[in-house]
Amino acid sequence: MENRIAVVGGGSWATAIVKMLCNNATRINWWLRNPDTVAYIKTHKHNPNYLSAVEFDLGKLNLETNLKAVFAQSDYIVLAVPSAFLAEALNGFTAEDFKGKVVFSAIKGIVPGPNLIVGEYLNQLFDVPYSNIGVITGPCHAEEVAMEKLSYLTVASQTPAYAQQMASQIACRYIRATVSDDIYGTEYAAVLKNVFALAGGICHGLGYGDNFQAVLISNSIQEISRFVDAVHPIDRDIKSTAYLGDLLVTAYSQFSRNRMFGAMIGKGYSVKMAQLEMNMIAEGYYAVRCVHEINKKYQVNMPITEAVYNILYEKISPAIEIKLLTDKLS
Repeated sequence: MENRIAVVGGGSWATAIVKMLCNNATRINWWLRNPDTVAYIKTHKHNPNYLSAVEFDLGKLNLETNLKAVFAQSDYIVLAVPSAFLAEALNGFTAEDFKGKVVFSAIKGIVPGPNLIVGEYLNQLFDVPYSNIGVITGPCHAEEVAMEKLSYLTVASQTPAYAQQMASQIACRYIRATVSDDIYGTEYAAVLKNVFALAGGICHGLGYGDNFQAVLISNSIQEISRFVDAVHPIDRDIKSTAYLGDLLVTAYSQFSRNRMFGAMIGKGYSVKMAQLEMNMIAEGYYAVRCVHEINKKYQVNMPITEAVYNILYEKISPAIEIKLLTDKLS
């Protein structure tokens, strides 16, 4: 029997994941918070708010606003809501709701408050065993998925069969999917690359050039390596696409909302004004505070992360903080 798959979220990445799944799955349970959005998709076959050029085969979609109903009807769950809103989305859920489910995080953020990556959050709050937890990560921007440009994804799970099953469901003519067992490293790397994209944007907004950006990003992958090795020391190739590739596309792409957000900060926008103008979530803004708190335990040398934290949360002038940072890079 075919595994029943659900996608939780109505943003651009959730919409892109639904598009990918529609190439292989015969039925997808798609949860969206807004009933008006559900009604619009049922009438017009596309998401009015994100990737609106993508037209869906409604025969393959079961659109729902009741998340518990979606869980009950699904074997595999793909979470794709912003990390800051995950607790709200799962409000009222218990371990019983997750029993027997295989849950993949496509969130690329840390849950604020408990400061946990999504896999740890699911395990600690809902008793989901780590063997039933997976990660879907890039390098991949939703906008290029919408345009069907060739993209690569990494699907991680400590249970190889689950990773392979999800990879086979999202792979298609324009998507290549590889598997990994590194659920900690891939998820933390997906979080950290947003922080470093923010840093790249801030530097761009301040007028730093490509030469400095190359130094910044080469130092960024070293920070990722040091941090994930401290948190979960296993043998991993930090140069592979799930780590270095995802960092590069987020740091340099025109579609990177984190880079865009950082560029606004570098040009003098306040955090609030940048958030209002973008009208999208820059995960790195929330992530850098969480990583700052987590790193109090590990004491990893992370000068770029600390610089972004100081700019966004300690209100240090971007020009001053980045100038101080330049003396710490090599």
